[in-house]
Amino acid sequence: MRERAGISRYLSRRAGSAEDGEDLAQEAWIRFSRSTAMTLVAPVPYLRRLVKNLAIDHSRTAHRRRLHSHEVDERLNVDDNRPNPEAVLISRDTLSRLFEIMDELPARRRAILFAARVECEPHRQIAATHGVSTRTVELEIRAAIEYCFARLNEPIDPEK
Repeated sequence: MRERAGISRYLSRRAGSAEDGEDLAQEAWIRFSRSTAMTLVAPVPYLRRLVKNLAIDHSRTAHRRRLHSHEVDERLNVDDNRPNPEAVLISRDTLSRLFEIMDELPARRRAILFAARVECEPHRQIAATHGVSTRTVELEIRAAIEYCFARLNEPIDPEK
């Protein structure tokens, strides 16, 4: 009991709060009373070692669990990567134009481009479906992409 105040102060400093220090002091007393330390010749050094070990254990687990204030701030300050409304409208307009341009492609070329780039079908499978070679599939895809790219980069006619 003579050691109680000193132990509480020590544990409160090490734990970071008086409440945690008191909880650790209670835990130390429980462990001490359950041990055979009462029969030891020097129970006080044993108690102090037990308290020190509890403080170390608490520090390790608290370090793993608790975040420092700067870590909390970093996690709360997440950039909003969503596009702004203007970017959304521009993307929708571009996609709409791309679909219109793709409708201008010959039917087989459009089907091959769609299968390769949207449905991610292997070129071998696309070739089998259309009865052509894989080289023809590659050439059709290239031609379709070049056409779409060129048409997308043309100035927009405001009268249409």
